[in-house]
Amino acid sequence: MVLAELAAGPHATASKSERARRQARLQWVEASFVSLPFDAAAARAYGMIYAAAKATGRKTKRRLADYMIAATAAANGLPLYTKNPKDFAVAKGLVDITALPARH
Repeated sequence: MVLAELAAGPHATASKSERARRQARLQWVEASFVSLPFDAAAARAYGMIYAAAKATGRKTKRRLADYMIAATAAANGLPLYTKNPKDFAVAKGLVDITALPARH
């Protein structure tokens, strides 16, 4: 899911320099990390995160990718690092969420 979001990034800007920066980031991530599958364990974790989101009244379709990312981390016992911890607040307790400093 992270790779999908990063792959869409270069296409989401009209700026040639920003497109190049985003493409470079995508290539770095692809070369630096092993992709984890969205498997049955992740699907079960997603169900729990979805239920937590519904219980708070949040719109779930808008955060589908975020919840799938959180579920993959949870299913693999990994922390989730993000610059947008509020986007993952419903997953608190199901996955360890670590806020990264915002880019300036």
